[in-house]
Amino acid sequence: MSYGITPIVIVGGGTAGWMAAAALARVLGKRATVRLVESEDIGTVGVGEATVPHIKAFNNLLGINEADFVMRTQGTFKLGIQFNDWTRPGDSYIHGFGTMGHDLGLTPFHQFWIKGRLAGLAADLHDYSVNTVAATRGKFLPAPTDVPASNPLGGMAYAYHFDASLYARYLREFSEARGVQRTEGKVRNVELHPESGHVAAIVMDDGERIEGTLFIDCSGFRGLLIEGALQSGYEDWSQWLPCDRALAVPCAKVAEPTPYTRSTARPAGWQWRIPLQHRTGNGYVYCSRYISDDEAAATLLANLDGPALGDPRPLRFVTGMRKKAWNKNVVALGLASGFMEPLESTSIHMIQAGISKLLQLFPADGVMDPLLIDRYNAQTRFESERIRDFLVLHYHATERADSPFWDYCRTMAIPASLQENIDLFRQSGRFFRNGDEMFGVVSWVQVMIGQGILPAGYDPLADQLPDEELPKFLASIRDVVSRNVDLLPTHQQFIDRECRAPTVAV
Repeated sequence: MSYGITPIVIVGGGTAGWMAAAALARVLGKRATVRLVESEDIGTVGVGEATVPHIKAFNNLLGINEADFVMRTQGTFKLGIQFNDWTRPGDSYIHGFGTMGHDLGLTPFHQFWIKGRLAGLAADLHDYSVNTVAATRGKFLPAPTDVPASNPLGGMAYAYHFDASLYARYLREFSEARGVQRTEGKVRNVELHPESGHVAAIVMDDGERIEGTLFIDCSGFRGLLIEGALQSGYEDWSQWLPCDRALAVPCAKVAEPTPYTRSTARPAGWQWRIPLQHRTGNGYVYCSRYISDDEAAATLLANLDGPALGDPRPLRFVTGMRKKAWNKNVVALGLASGFMEPLESTSIHMIQAGISKLLQLFPADGVMDPLLIDRYNAQTRFESERIRDFLVLHYHATERADSPFWDYCRTMAIPASLQENIDLFRQSGRFFRNGDEMFGVVSWVQVMIGQGILPAGYDPLADQLPDEELPKFLASIRDVVSRNVDLLPTHQQFIDRECRAPTVAV
């Protein structure tokens, strides 16, 4: 199998387009030509400013220097997500990245915690995770490379908060330095091959005709190629994720940035808070059946840390996925491939995952092999459905009955795959990760416990630890976590020392 030079055309810029351009240029090198078409007159959706730890692998693939990247994007660091008022008003928990406690053999730590909780011996679950303790104390330090596996700092994982527009600009410079050609302008027409039905070319407003072998659709919700030209179809998941609108607005920074994203439940949805070095990003994701746009804007503006730096920007969406993310010779990335609200910061990860799968299944000599396309679509569906279930879990597992929106979420029928996971966990605290799904056992356990799903029993393998040793085991882990976090610098201290961005006007 050989690789000739494959002409690749990316339609749309923003985070999705420039992530694709950067990765394709970096990995494929001279085996492909990459041309990106975008228009400055078409705005991008800048709500995806929070990420998950997987993005470190993407930046590492590109060879990006972390300190430079954080400074250039006005970034901060993220140890997890704090969920306020989701289980009930006044309740709070953190979904932290990284490890939790200390597993024994094949038995995960949370089983010992459940056993201890049922016996009245265990503290809050978050006390046993270095990420969640550090987050609440405002501490941060990348995991040292020379600590033993038994040290909890070795399991400290992190992601970033950053300005998405600055990240796209950063990747544009990276891409253009590696040969990516950028064309400014709007697409007027899409030409299809009369026999194969593949996209043959796009025609620009100025009449220029741009041919390609592989087209990547990063045109946002409209899906100019994947839907407008190829009519791939869309699968609507709003019966499980009913929010269909969002308002986004930045506000002035009034305090040191927290090393976590905050999600606060509201009467008809939830509000995000994402701290950057120069400002704080905010938004209200809501269901228009239960609140008006004006009421949503008033709720958002009344719950900001500081003065708003503009008017709330509206966004409308239908949660779901494209029935074919790769159709013929078009691969959709970002919003063109589907949308799941940023509750667990999965949007940028899905772009990254799509790029990774495309590179792994890249067509030799531009031949669109149905086997590769089918495998790409199957993997995309698997990952999307598992993320969907994880998001639905947050809404459905609640005790809130204080508004029609939460009444609907609490009582709605949920996917059978999610119900099976809940039933198994409620019975014995067991959770089994399905293949390469994005969220692992620790994530599911933290959210299920945080949302009030408390197991009635535990895995009998937890009895391998004698009852008299369990209190000492739990107390020791809690103490080690706390003492190690005490040694860390504050989040702001680390930023000031390693990656403080120049002051900018906002």
